[in-house]
Amino acid sequence: MTARFDQGPWAAAGVQTVQPGVHRVPLPLPHDGLHAVNVYLLENLAEDNGIVMIDGGWAIPEARKALEEALVAIGRDLGDISHILVTHIHRDHYTNAVELRRLLGSRVYLGAGERPGLEMLERLRSDEPAGSLETLRRAGAAELADRITMMDHGGYDPSVWEAPDQWLGAETLRFGDHELRVVPTPGHTKGHVVYLDEQRGLLFAGDHVLPHITPSIGFELTEAGGRPLADYLDSLRLMTRYADTRLLPAHGPVTDSAHTRVAELLTHHDDRLAKSLTALGEETLDAHAVARELGWTRREVPFGDLNAFNQMLAVNETAAHLDVLVLRGRATVAFVGGVNQYTRVR
Repeated sequence: MTARFDQGPWAAAGVQTVQPGVHRVPLPLPHDGLHAVNVYLLENLAEDNGIVMIDGGWAIPEARKALEEALVAIGRDLGDISHILVTHIHRDHYTNAVELRRLLGSRVYLGAGERPGLEMLERLRSDEPAGSLETLRRAGAAELADRITMMDHGGYDPSVWEAPDQWLGAETLRFGDHELRVVPTPGHTKGHVVYLDEQRGLLFAGDHVLPHITPSIGFELTEAGGRPLADYLDSLRLMTRYADTRLLPAHGPVTDSAHTRVAELLTHHDDRLAKSLTALGEETLDAHAVARELGWTRREVPFGDLNAFNQMLAVNETAAHLDVLVLRGRATVAFVGGVNQYTRVR
């Protein structure tokens, strides 16, 4: 689950040149959980000598200032950003891309799997994580869902939730003589994509593969449904079908091997599946009850010590693991009184 972790030097303001023409820039976030989101500036790709930017950041003045300063440091300016390739629709990745398009005329790209969610978001006109709350209620945590509903989610601003210029599927984008492979990786969100630079051996991974934490699964602003963890595990295994690359994540430092971290994440989820099955025991329980029996974060924090938002992530992650156990024939599920009830297969 996504949780607070030490800030570390990766989140400090400035520019890290990963290799010539590829720069990592951490942009600040307006909360103290993840501290920053990495955006990446790719030079000398676009025919107009513009910059291709991977992810946009959160549309706050502090992020705009940090981006402007980073561009000056590499001898460029905001006007050079011609294309913004976004990995997924969460506002720490997408909203500043929309703001920059309005300011600069940049083209914005987003995975096609996010389209139904964005359209529903426009109908709901709320930043409340409706899909996650629906999952929470089906997990037997209606009271927690009510508490989350009462929280301030920042207010709905329709200006930052506009459609992209181009919806992306599994395809290859060409900028001059350079190519970026778009790989759909559903799990964290339904429409998450990563950008694979095979020529330079780089994976711009968004929140799909993170070096220090495990991303939340199925954190949707709109309708829930499907089997997000099963999708996520398939998306992780998909990464191993490509040659190994350096990992350029949205949160955390650049690391040398995407495959190494993918293997660690798969092992982590195997462990969580085993622990979820043990916590289910011989009883019939909902996901909320199972989550309360598990430890959370690397420090094995008790469920009751988490804040409400992280309790929501914990319950929904537990529901996702229990659903995979059902798919694998290790448990059964019955929908009773609006709640999924799980029973271990004996």
